[in-house]
Amino acid sequence: MPFFYGWLIVAVATLGICFSIPGQTMGVSVFTDILMEELGLTRLQLSSAYCVGTMVSGFSLPWLGRVFDVLGARKMVVYSSLVTGLVLFYLSQMRRLLDLGPMEGVARTGVALVLITLGFYLIRASAQGVLTMSCRNVMGKWFDFHRGTALALGGVGTSFAFSVAPNFLDALIEKYSWSGAWMVLGGVTIVVMGGLGWLLVRDNPEECGLVMDGDISGKQRKVAHADSITYKAFTRAEALRTWAFWAFNLTLSFFSIFSTAYTFNIVSIAAEAGLEKSTILSYFFPMAVVSVLVNLAFGWVSGRMRLKYLLFVMNVAAVVGVLGLLYVGTTVGMAMYILGNGVCGGAFMALGGIVWPRFFGRKHLGAISGVAMSSLVLASAAGPVLFALAFRVSGSYAPALWASLVIPLVMAVGSFWADNPQRKFEGS
Repeated sequence: MPFFYGWLIVAVATLGICFSIPGQTMGVSVFTDILMEELGLTRLQLSSAYCVGTMVSGFSLPWLGRVFDVLGARKMVVYSSLVTGLVLFYLSQMRRLLDLGPMEGVARTGVALVLITLGFYLIRASAQGVLTMSCRNVMGKWFDFHRGTALALGGVGTSFAFSVAPNFLDALIEKYSWSGAWMVLGGVTIVVMGGLGWLLVRDNPEECGLVMDGDISGKQRKVAHADSITYKAFTRAEALRTWAFWAFNLTLSFFSIFSTAYTFNIVSIAAEAGLEKSTILSYFFPMAVVSVLVNLAFGWVSGRMRLKYLLFVMNVAAVVGVLGLLYVGTTVGMAMYILGNGVCGGAFMALGGIVWPRFFGRKHLGAISGVAMSSLVLASAAGPVLFALAFRVSGSYAPALWASLVIPLVMAVGSFWADNPQRKFEGS
């Protein structure tokens, strides 16, 4: 190749994360009202099924992460693409499966809940879980000095894809019906992503006779911070015994639970603040712009400074974002809401892919990142429920928002002790 093959890996892996959209919250939400009508379920019943399916998928990801270490990125990308496609076929036939038996009333509702809960579990585990995890990990295994830049560039692509996904899926439903849309998505996922994964993805540069980053100059290597050098491959058990793992994992999980919670309830939060739906939704665009810029910035500086300082910035931004949402009806609150959550979103995309291979090596990357991904998935399942319960009990989101300040405040302080465990082996 006339360029380092790792950049082609970045392109394919970015496309793979885009193919996980049917299993992401924004991909499922487009079908929510349709599923309620087709399956005869209430919003609470469907939301409960989604929560259970998501949580069960979260508990399965640590094991699937270990499978990644055994099989490698190429097979996992191909297998998860195939499974995602087959699950989409299953979801497309949900109504036909429900109509196979002459059931009415409670029995029909019970069968519908079982069918859709199974579907949610499978699509969340295969698409949002394994396919996303495998694509992020393979980018991390091909780069060291340029790892932040590679993940940042991939993040720009996925941010754009995620932003247009709801409208694209809605257009697909208009053209092919909801069942046909899932059939099309399933077929394309199997043929395109499964095919590209088999043809182009390789687990690591060494198996291709290459080295990480390609042939970078000695000058670039000197610029790299000592914190970015790997000396030891940690096992999952060893990684879980470090404060650094939990400092980053808890911070990333907090943003997962908070961002899912406020996004899911954003219209209701806006009403409480006296804002129109169109007004609060318009804030997502400038927030996305901030997120992309921060993602690129964090990717560039990550090889030149210690990650714990970037973690501190993310936690401070989370505090700003929560306070902004509390006072989102004011001009200052609106600015804090956009800036804080925009910075957190960019930091989340950057740090989530950089920290695990840098801190713990590549050998057990799947097992370690599987635990982290499990935490994110479980957090995303719990967030909307916790906010909804707070609103039901108190009639306001304020108690949930004030409580949300605790974790980022504590983790901002704890960030200063989140040193890279590799530094203990420096010079050995």
